Amino acid sequence: MLKIGSIVWRVSDVPRAIEFWCAALNYKPAREPSADWAILVPTEGEGQQMAITIVSSDPETHQRHHLDLYASNQKTEVERLLSIGAQRVNWRYPEEADYIVLADPDGNTFCVIQKE
Repeated sequence: MLKIGSIVWRVSDVPRAIEFWCAALNYKPAREPSADWAILVPTEGEGQQMAITIVSSDPETHQRHHLDLYASNQKTEVERLLSIGAQRVNWRYPEEADYIVLADPDGNTFCVIQKE
């Protein structure tokens, strides 16, 4: 089963984005943010978490937002997504990567992450 784990928002200024999105959505950092990464969660109640990460790409030419999908069985879900039209993406993964990058039929990328 898949569920949206995070909406990932790539920005050029992480502290400014944290300030803006926390005020806009009544969110707070889930833990102490770093200079290039933060997880935001609702201040009260339940809601979707938002990941803020630094990026240097131009928003006019590069996709800067994507979904992180959490899977209880990553391999099975990746195969299922491929069978319904997703495509593998040529990606440079770090050695410890816990995610697989795919693209939807329109070319929008998203990550599938193994979560228990």
